[in-house]
Amino acid sequence: MPSALPRPPYLTALLLLLGGLALAVGGAWLLALGGTVYYLAAGLTLGVCGMLLWRRRVTALHLYALLVLVTLAWSLWEAGLDWWPLAARGDLLFVMGLWLLTPWVVRRLSPDERATLAVQPQRASPRWSQAAAPLAVVLALFLAVSMASWTVDAHRIEANGTAAAALPPPGAASDTMPAGDWQAYGRGAGGQRHSPLTELTPDNVGQLQVAWQMQTGDVRGQAGDPVETTFEVTPLKVGERLFLCTPHQSVLALDATTGRTLWRHEALRKPAEGLALQHLTCRGLSYSAAPGDAAVPAAVPASGPAGNTTACQAKLFMPTADGRLLALDPATGTPCAGFGTEGAIDLWAGMPNVKPGSYYSTSPVVVTKKLVIVGGTVLDNVSTHETSGVIRAFDLQTGALVWNFDSGRPEQTEPLPAGQTYSVNSPNSWSIASVDEALGLVYLPMGNQPPDQWGGKRTPAVERYSSSVTALDLATGQPRWVFQTVHHDLWDYDVPAQPSLIDLPTANGVVPALVQPTKQGELFVLDRRTGQAVLPINEQPAPQGAAEGDHSALTQPVSALSFNPPPLRESDMWGATMFDQLMCRIAFKQLRYEGRFTPPSEGGTLVYPGNFGVFNWGGVAVDPDRHTVFATPTYLAFVSKLVRRADDTTMYVQGGERPRDSLPALNENFGAPFAVKLSAFTSPLGVPCQAPPWGHVATADLTTGKVLWQHKNGTVRDSSPLPLPFRMGVPNLGGPITTAGGVAFLSGTLDDYVRGYDVRDGREIWRHRLPAGGQATPMTYRGADGRQYLLVIAGGHGSLGTKAGDHVIAFALPAKARSAAE
Repeated sequence: MPSALPRPPYLTALLLLLGGLALAVGGAWLLALGGTVYYLAAGLTLGVCGMLLWRRRVTALHLYALLVLVTLAWSLWEAGLDWWPLAARGDLLFVMGLWLLTPWVVRRLSPDERATLAVQPQRASPRWSQAAAPLAVVLALFLAVSMASWTVDAHRIEANGTAAAALPPPGAASDTMPAGDWQAYGRGAGGQRHSPLTELTPDNVGQLQVAWQMQTGDVRGQAGDPVETTFEVTPLKVGERLFLCTPHQSVLALDATTGRTLWRHEALRKPAEGLALQHLTCRGLSYSAAPGDAAVPAAVPASGPAGNTTACQAKLFMPTADGRLLALDPATGTPCAGFGTEGAIDLWAGMPNVKPGSYYSTSPVVVTKKLVIVGGTVLDNVSTHETSGVIRAFDLQTGALVWNFDSGRPEQTEPLPAGQTYSVNSPNSWSIASVDEALGLVYLPMGNQPPDQWGGKRTPAVERYSSSVTALDLATGQPRWVFQTVHHDLWDYDVPAQPSLIDLPTANGVVPALVQPTKQGELFVLDRRTGQAVLPINEQPAPQGAAEGDHSALTQPVSALSFNPPPLRESDMWGATMFDQLMCRIAFKQLRYEGRFTPPSEGGTLVYPGNFGVFNWGGVAVDPDRHTVFATPTYLAFVSKLVRRADDTTMYVQGGERPRDSLPALNENFGAPFAVKLSAFTSPLGVPCQAPPWGHVATADLTTGKVLWQHKNGTVRDSSPLPLPFRMGVPNLGGPITTAGGVAFLSGTLDDYVRGYDVRDGREIWRHRLPAGGQATPMTYRGADGRQYLLVIAGGHGSLGTKAGDHVIAFALPAKARSAAE
């Protein structure tokens, strides 16, 4: 009897047929939208390969080899030697090609007649192998090109001679703060995030090790917690102790050298449950020294403070989630008698539309010699009748109101009379402000008026101050100058970060400058005396065609120093496979997108950069000696879709069955004609639709605006289903710091690491695995033992999905390494 032929590879053929059908249908859709013809052609080719396999024809392998070869050529034409875009276009084809070369498939194919195989079956194997040779060669070529692209970083800007020069000696301190302290959120009132300490250098930072760590006992998941419950604090270091706050509003004092808890104060009078919070966080505290003193007294109790108030010269200020400002004695943690009422100010005083939790300060307040200045966050996209975004200045000693800046009534800064309320729904300042007491100015990063994506009813006063940097006179609260970073903001591009103050050399002498990072990627460098540009700013034409009842600004400002990414193209679409990449291309073609500042629309608008920001509240670090900025640009696209409202009661976006204790109407925009749907621009598999890298570290020269170097930063170890440490460049939330020793530090990437970088060329020269997400800005200080410490908060970020924790970790050089450094 003749030997039986193997059965055809039906399952493999069926997979090719189904995959080809999906690609062909999606490809035809994409082509109809004006996209590439590749997917339609690839789908048809794959389907023919499946039919040929079903019929046991070796020409299936030849045709498949041609498909892989064309895909490689098309991928190189679209993406060049950029590994991740290249891999996404051909990964499944490559894997399937390997499967087609296996004996389980090849031995079932035959160009011969049944009779030939029956008489001479020994001839079959060599002929089948020969038939598969073209596919093997093409796959080898694909692999070789992929391996070559793995060694190429198409997005890297290499350090030039200026950036790689020897480290300059540190200059004179710009303030009277002890070099080993960190007495404000950005170290000083100017928010530079730069330490004059020099012990840690590129040569020894690799020897950093954990010196001590402690856990606060405060973690996410408590009753009433919103999704965005975050441990974002940057601790203060004053004298020999550290001060920090936790998401649930505890205030702690620690010994800076040992981490021992000295006292603890619970700031909330009751749990957060019942507060309509969008965020639950505390980014930091604020410190006011006693007259003539730089530090708090050395003696402290070993445990928590008593409940009574006390008179205190030095003060520690804590804004609370229930709308109060506390003044605490740094020595004991007890409330300061004589400040406000029993050590607290009710920030709801004079406010309209009181809803507990809908207003409070997520960021540390500004402290001057005479004033404490308080802004706050107002609920986004809930309604047009929220509370006021007023900024208020209180007497540092008594807590009495000195002035109020209400951007709805900007000229009326005298204290609000009893019985009156501030403007409803006026722009707020939720981020960190900076102050220059020599110039008598406080610099406010301003938000915009809710709703963020529709501005048809904004008043001229609101338009002037929305999404701006506003300089107020410290004595009166009157506006001295305003620089608007976005005109008629429809994208939630509020100014998110603290302005950084630095003195810059120019052709006309040294200029007191202000560096303002923005969500859209601009770094505006302004004369902080006048708000005039130090680096050139151009007004560029912007897309038109806003939603009904609204308008778009004709132009938008763009700085000479900008990390704004290039506009997205269809070829920039990405996915884990060619199938979800195809869906991203279809989505890209369906959305309205005319570049940055494309107005929101009912059909859906692609917003890039998204409101996550190129820069967010973590800001940047500026080096006063090198006149450079260390930045961490992030690139993520978002989708904004307006939903027309038929009435002012029905929930369209969140729905009527909202979870217990959730926000009452997030993104519903009651009082406006549109609700809004907001989402990240992701593939069906949940990965970003735009190709990586999504996160970088970079340095630029503040005197010229030139980017000196830029590298992708971070891995997907903690963001992918498999913990693979692929260095794709991941988003960052939480700012960097720099040091006079020439090392920068960052912990905010979405993988759980803290890293150190050589500021000259951006090389990563140290990293340490963290027990939780590090979405906070680190700080550095000198301990009582003389060592320079790096302090990192690892607590995670709820809405980013990073691992939760409550860790405070201090790193230092071991004693032997420190001796060698000296």
